Amino acid sequence: MLSTSHRLKKNREFSVVYRKGKRQSTKYLVLRTYRSGANSQKKPIRIGFSISQKVSKRAVVRNRIKRQLRAACRQLLPELQPGWDVVIVVRTAAVQCDYFLISDNN
Repeated sequence: MLSTSHRLKKNREFSVVYRKGKRQSTKYLVLRTYRSGANSQKKPIRIGFSISQKVSKRAVVRNRIKRQLRAACRQLLPELQPGWDVVIVVRTAAVQCDYFLISDNN
């Protein structure tokens, strides 16, 4: 589990990243990033996950994907620069992925 200081939780925090952030995409994920504020070097990186029912109707599947993404992000956290807000949007193709494919740095 990511610590509370490293999580995006509120709807308005997600909205800011969606409106003002930049977008990168792969076959499995869409990454939206936004540099937060003037003193951004002092703020920790915050990560949020978005996975809709279009990915899978089963909550078990969606929660498994989120757990795998959280574990991958936890490993990458020391390498990431502070001051960024990141939203990871899961695409439907990610249902076929296992942890090693998601956590691969390609």
